[in-house]
Amino acid sequence: MTIPYAIDIEPRATIPVAGGSTVFPVRRIYCIGRNYAAHAREMGGDPTREAPFFFQKAADAIQFCPENETVQHPYPTMTSNYHHEVEMVVALKSGGRNIEAKDALTHVFGYAVGLDMTRRDLQDEAKAAKRPWEAGKSADHSAPIGPLHPVSSVGHPSRGKISVSVDSEPRQSSDLSDMIWSVPEQISILSRYFELKAGDIIFTGTPEGVGKVERGQTMRAYIEGLGAISLAVV
Repeated sequence: MTIPYAIDIEPRATIPVAGGSTVFPVRRIYCIGRNYAAHAREMGGDPTREAPFFFQKAADAIQFCPENETVQHPYPTMTSNYHHEVEMVVALKSGGRNIEAKDALTHVFGYAVGLDMTRRDLQDEAKAAKRPWEAGKSADHSAPIGPLHPVSSVGHPSRGKISVSVDSEPRQSSDLSDMIWSVPEQISILSRYFELKAGDIIFTGTPEGVGKVERGQTMRAYIEGLGAISLAVV
């Protein structure tokens, strides 16, 4: 017997799958911090392979961005220092606890281009006060993402250009191979803290060059083999 909800609720967040008519239902959004050495340095961190740290965004922070289309991206409230962070996104079709790195890729459904949009001023305030990061990291629409490309189409990208431009000016540019912690390692370590499940997605870190965007500017995020997404900040 299904017990009815007491109130109406929003539908579950989904990401369309490239080349098909299906969508991927999102359960949780996990993000790894400072996973490229040069970005760790620019944020005042240590780029060595110390234990990685993770944070979460609300699943309904996703803003889907079709390829070959510029979508309007709302500038959030309560900030004057809004930053772009391009990241490869990993989507899981299954999960578990204490997953071995050698087995981790068997749980991956596909990959996408994503942006971890950040209210940097609020994040910096939280850091200084030793408070949680949600206000800085989990604003509405703070997880723009392109179509999911299944492993059957793109394999498991471990190298290739990752970049962002703002109004055609290059900002971030690096290679996926510059990650400190690989995708299998991230999945393995994350599964020690949480039981991973189908529908979880992981933002795998951003390279150096993060920076401020203003209303009226257009961002283009690109990952080799996964395409590009374009957003006009409004």
